[in-house]
Amino acid sequence: MTTMPLMPKATAVWLVDNTSLTFDQIASFCRLHPLEVKAIADGDSAQGIKGMDPVLTGQLTREEIAKAEADPDYRMKLQESKVRVPEQKRRGPRYTPVSKRQDRPNAILWLVRNHPELKDAQVMRLVGTTKPTIQSIRDRTHWNSNQLTPIDPVTLGLCSQLELDMEVRKAARAQPLPAEPEGARLLPAEETQGRKGEGFLDFDREEPRREPDIDPESVFAKLKSLKSEDL
Repeated sequence: MTTMPLMPKATAVWLVDNTSLTFDQIASFCRLHPLEVKAIADGDSAQGIKGMDPVLTGQLTREEIAKAEADPDYRMKLQESKVRVPEQKRRGPRYTPVSKRQDRPNAILWLVRNHPELKDAQVMRLVGTTKPTIQSIRDRTHWNSNQLTPIDPVTLGLCSQLELDMEVRKAARAQPLPAEPEGARLLPAEETQGRKGEGFLDFDREEPRREPDIDPESVFAKLKSLKSEDL
């Protein structure tokens, strides 16, 4: 049983326009990012996409929508379709419609600038391009480099926010840990003890006390005076 509705964005457009569901509920049902649903509600994304009623297509029931509207924490469940459609695994780069192919260089430029950690293979999966095109945009040898404008591929509809986030997290895990900067660690105790003249107080070392000089003659004279007083 598939867990993703048919035409997720079109379904999200219909749910935004015709229900009082929260962005999180719509995103959970359509397998989109909540920010992507918010962009649809604000008119920044999915422009020109006609909403598709999931009730008419048998993916939801009115009762399920009403239950979700009454409880913001409830997550709607996709109705089981009577028609079994085998899932097809995508091979090779993503297919991009002809109407959006001119947007790919702008999306590649956005990815290269904002997520330089992404590998070429990841960019190819996101926007359906080729490695020579990515390289030409990286080194600014693309034939239309002067006219390119970086645009978010999610806004262009070339990929979903979930797909972009997944690739970014995957690239982040592959990055090496940053080196520890010099001076960012505490000095060991053996380096800080016994150092004087560098802002450290030396409590372990004390100046030796000088004993006063003793004059033998004055001592004997004092003893004689004490004996004469006793007599």
